[in-house]
Amino acid sequence: LNVKMRVLNSFLLALATIASSHAFSVSMSASSKRVAVFGGTGYVGSAVCERLVNKGYAVTAVSRRGMNPKPGDAALDQVRWVKGDATDPATVKKIVNDADAVVHAIGLLFDVDSGLAGLNRIVSGSGSLPDESSTYDNVTRKTMFNIANAIEGKLSIPSLGKKEKFPLCFVSAAEAGWPDFAGGRLIEERLAPDWLKKYLGAKRTVEARLSTSTKIRAAIYRPSLIWDWTKFDVLPAIPIFNLASAVGVPFVDKTVRVETLADAIVQGIEDNKVEGIQRYMQMEELAKR
Repeated sequence: LNVKMRVLNSFLLALATIASSHAFSVSMSASSKRVAVFGGTGYVGSAVCERLVNKGYAVTAVSRRGMNPKPGDAALDQVRWVKGDATDPATVKKIVNDADAVVHAIGLLFDVDSGLAGLNRIVSGSGSLPDESSTYDNVTRKTMFNIANAIEGKLSIPSLGKKEKFPLCFVSAAEAGWPDFAGGRLIEERLAPDWLKKYLGAKRTVEARLSTSTKIRAAIYRPSLIWDWTKFDVLPAIPIFNLASAVGVPFVDKTVRVETLADAIVQGIEDNKVEGIQRYMQMEELAKR
């Protein structure tokens, strides 16, 4: 009888522990309000930060500058701005450990080795210039790998045998999908300049890394030209891209407004069904929710 009672007590204790863990997990899910935005001072990152704050999230923005790009903005004034180097694993780990979701919006079109770095002042939405360490590999691959490693290293509490994946949004590029379309690979091999090949190579390396993770729910956004009415440098190209996309040129995607991309990223954090590649049509649908 004593043996049976001990077995019964052990079973009830185990059941209570599972129930407690489940209740804790549900509570954490309901209060998952902390989002880290790497590249938060940038063109896309600041738009994401603004929308997250307006939805009630506690936002930490990490960048080389660590400064609010729009002082006096009601939403951005509520962001915690952190100066940090995302190529440093320890810095990234500290930020990720205090976050319930992460957005990677770090990027630049022309890296320090492209020979065109000065053009970033024109084409970059934030007007930032790369330093001597700003290669595509460092800015894109290394920072994202650091984030992925930090996420996978976070401790998780099991909940009735089910583990929720950690939400992560990564801003890639439409051209990273060129090999998937007729003529795309040929265009890249024969016509793309070396800097663009390296740029896309870094994006694809990150996409491949995220696709193998069992702990990360990665929403990978592939916009082509990102714009708003202040981006005078790209406005002339927008109708060309949109027309080519409309008539069915397979390796040209419709352009994406920065507001649409930012809204779609927020939905990628909130909706646990959003995962994998998101092209312009998925972004537009997500942004309407």
